[in-house]
Amino acid sequence: MATVVSRNTSLATSAGGLMALLDEQEKELQVHALKKIYEFIDQIWPEVSDYISKIEILYEDTAFPERNLAALIASKVYFYLGEHEDAMLYALSSGPMFKTDGNADYKEAMTLKFIDAFIERSVERYHDSSSPEIDGRLAKIVDEIFEKCYANNDWQHVLGIAVEAHRLDIIEHVLTASGDESLRAYVLDLAMRVVLNIEFRNRLLKLLLEILTREANPDYFSVGKCVVHLNDASIAAKLLTELLSNTAEDKSLLTAYQFAFDLEDSATQEFLNSVTDLLPPPPKMKNDENPEGDEKVDENSPWTRVHSILSGDQTVKYHREFLYSHNNTDILILNKTKDSLESRNSIFHNAVTFANAFMNFGTSSDSFFRDNLSWLSKANNWSKFTATAALGVIHKGYYNQSMNILRPYLPDDESPSTSVYSEGGALYAMGLIHANHGRGITDFLREHLNRAENEVVQHGVVLGLGLAGMASHDETIYEAIKNVLFSDNAVAGAAAGIAMGLVMLGTASATAIDEMIQYAHETQHEKIVRGLGIGIALIVYGRQQEADAVIDRLVDDLDPVLRYGGMFATALAYCGTGNNKLLKKLLHVAVTDVNDDVRRAAVAALGFLCFREPEVVISTIELLVDSYNSHVRYGSAIALGIACANSGNEAALDLLSRLVEDAVDFVRQGAMIAQAMILTQHNDATSPHCAKVRKHFEQVISEKHEDALAKFGAALAQGIIDAGGRNVAFALQTSTGSLKLSSVVGFAVFLQYWYWYPLTHFISLSFSPTALIGLDKNLQAPKFSFVSNAHPKLFAYPPKTKLPSVKAVQKVETAVLSTTVKAQARAKRAEKEKQAKEEDSDMKVDEKAESEGETKMQTDSEQTPSSPESKSSEKKESADSEVLQNLSRVLPAQLEYITFNPSSRYYPVRKFTGGVLMLIDRQSETAPDLIELKTDFMPTQTEPQEQEAPPPEDFEYPFEDDE
Repeated sequence: MATVVSRNTSLATSAGGLMALLDEQEKELQVHALKKIYEFIDQIWPEVSDYISKIEILYEDTAFPERNLAALIASKVYFYLGEHEDAMLYALSSGPMFKTDGNADYKEAMTLKFIDAFIERSVERYHDSSSPEIDGRLAKIVDEIFEKCYANNDWQHVLGIAVEAHRLDIIEHVLTASGDESLRAYVLDLAMRVVLNIEFRNRLLKLLLEILTREANPDYFSVGKCVVHLNDASIAAKLLTELLSNTAEDKSLLTAYQFAFDLEDSATQEFLNSVTDLLPPPPKMKNDENPEGDEKVDENSPWTRVHSILSGDQTVKYHREFLYSHNNTDILILNKTKDSLESRNSIFHNAVTFANAFMNFGTSSDSFFRDNLSWLSKANNWSKFTATAALGVIHKGYYNQSMNILRPYLPDDESPSTSVYSEGGALYAMGLIHANHGRGITDFLREHLNRAENEVVQHGVVLGLGLAGMASHDETIYEAIKNVLFSDNAVAGAAAGIAMGLVMLGTASATAIDEMIQYAHETQHEKIVRGLGIGIALIVYGRQQEADAVIDRLVDDLDPVLRYGGMFATALAYCGTGNNKLLKKLLHVAVTDVNDDVRRAAVAALGFLCFREPEVVISTIELLVDSYNSHVRYGSAIALGIACANSGNEAALDLLSRLVEDAVDFVRQGAMIAQAMILTQHNDATSPHCAKVRKHFEQVISEKHEDALAKFGAALAQGIIDAGGRNVAFALQTSTGSLKLSSVVGFAVFLQYWYWYPLTHFISLSFSPTALIGLDKNLQAPKFSFVSNAHPKLFAYPPKTKLPSVKAVQKVETAVLSTTVKAQARAKRAEKEKQAKEEDSDMKVDEKAESEGETKMQTDSEQTPSSPESKSSEKKESADSEVLQNLSRVLPAQLEYITFNPSSRYYPVRKFTGGVLMLIDRQSETAPDLIELKTDFMPTQTEPQEQEAPPPEDFEYPFEDDE
């Protein structure tokens, strides 16, 4: 029998003997035994556990004087046995004795158990008011925990528990009592990232919105986040109306504009259209040029400007100016890639087309096409479709000029095009130009859809219509596209499935989903089923728990193509949530599904799910990059690229460096694309991998025996890493922290290039210009400066490729006889002897003069200042900051280094987080010095223009010396 020695005395006490005392009839002996047992319970609990029923009987005896002590002993025994539920129940029954217990580990574990139980019971009560009330003892303990947190100002801890427990009353109390404005941002972040229940999230956001709006000076930018996620256009319109009603105060007007810009950046097209419709229309004024004609819109009215902001016109206007004026495309890379790849091979022709489109995204520079007409003419069939669609990527955002840009290629009854592929590509390009901002172009595309009979033209116009009507939730567009689907044409039907999802993006429409799943089971075309699977995934975008039934329906389907769609539905519905349950589910599918496509999609979905926590993706992918299955390895590369985009993450790049040497060509392709995504907007100063990776892309493309798929991936990677003239980055979330709808959609559909190359253009939706755009109250860009407190090299453009130097042709040496060599040697020796005699006589004089000359030269060198160029170079090398101007390139990683001079004329209306920033003018009475925009009235060339012959080269007149 075990024996325990007391800490205070050497008295040996038998656990068995103590337990025997519990059988005595006298209460005093039982109490004495319990106290001794409690004193040594942490050591003798194994023996006591055999007699736990005796202790429980004592607790049940209402007449026993030490019931609390018996409960505490029982609790600790169950704690050590691992029965934490029973341990918690007895701990609750121990009353005040639990607080005085000296075992810190036990108390901490039980406290966490109390909180978990409180959360569980509270959630049950939230969903079902008829469920039992929370145990009063548990509620009291949790209240005491909260009181300690209040006393220590540990408000966030309480808010975290209250949000998980769905206790809106506690949340409201903390937000009101604390007076800490940062806590509202914390709750908002929890609502976006932690709360999965849509109904509770909406109630929480409404509570937060109510608290924010009843303040004297509301935080309108946090209000904007709430409004967007609540999808309540009426509140947004009301707030804008209130702000614009006080236009006499500049700050109120600027806040209204900034609020509108934030809405445009993060809301759906349907939401923005609804807000616009609820606002008063732009006022009109008499036309001075034509007094008797129609009235014209007052461009200077705040209402007109807000309408312009919500339509996206203002943002796009300055984005295209930035991309045009800062275009830093390295055309030599593109030309070398074109020369290295055989243009008659369609996959290589497509690769160069995509690289050119991405590099010149939004710059309107289509000179590569115009300078390489012979190469462009080799595009046939779908390559011609893709090349024409590339114009939509290059001219992204040129809404007012889209017709002029694409007119030579659009279908025309009077002068029909020679190629249906050009027509279809042009209609697709129209959608790319107006993606997510198609209010003015959807009628034009619907008209062409009604007239289109050829499947290629239908394919292009349906994709264009889906892009232009993205997230518009327009039933008429949806029905028009559905009619194309029901024609059961494989090419047009595949596009229709995706386009239906684009139009109904994020609605979780049960009717649309049922129709699409039903038709997927009826059609015999795999292309159509795949398009429908992706379309359904788009419909449940961001719906989280509301999408669970649809996801289960797809994942359990016998058709692997629909299971493939189920993986993307999981990725899009829970994008950015980092849901641990779904992470395990995707990994289970990745190693168990019998279809390689499904497994590849399951691994790639990890990137969408956890992009806000890239370290989780890296640690998970580390186990998969060595998988025997090549599709899992490819999916691992894509997941790393999505989760770590723009980050330059060293751990991710190290994993990808193993995959770029993979034996399978498409794995190497995916790894290079992922490398480009991670290293976008990086240089040698920020990532040591940069130069090596770029060199590797070039080597793969130029290697004659390299596989075609790997070369295709390298060309795409070159376009992605230098996208937008090296002025764009990937952004899966907006500057305010919300999901960036167009970017998520762009990535998801881009990955379908695996089956259909024209869909590669969708990645352009994920490009976000890296510009600081400061605007005044007239929505004009004034000239002003700000400081980047980082070394200029850190965020500089990567160096451009240099032309190889031309080596001069050297003459071959003439053969010389040995006798001639000996004669020349004798002559040289005689000449040296003669010179030595002459120098010896003048040596003394020369030494003195030489010494004086050297001294003078040294003195002059010390006194002569260095050249301006060297001074400038030295200053730039040692500088730890640089002054930047409005409309400058500011990278996401650079934001933390940006500061504004507090004494300057302009200062921001809020903290700069990227994108458009409204500026308060301290000298509003003085006329501003504005930046002249070059793209407002820039003529657009869509076809090559005849160029003048170059001037003749310089030459010498052959008879000039005869005089």
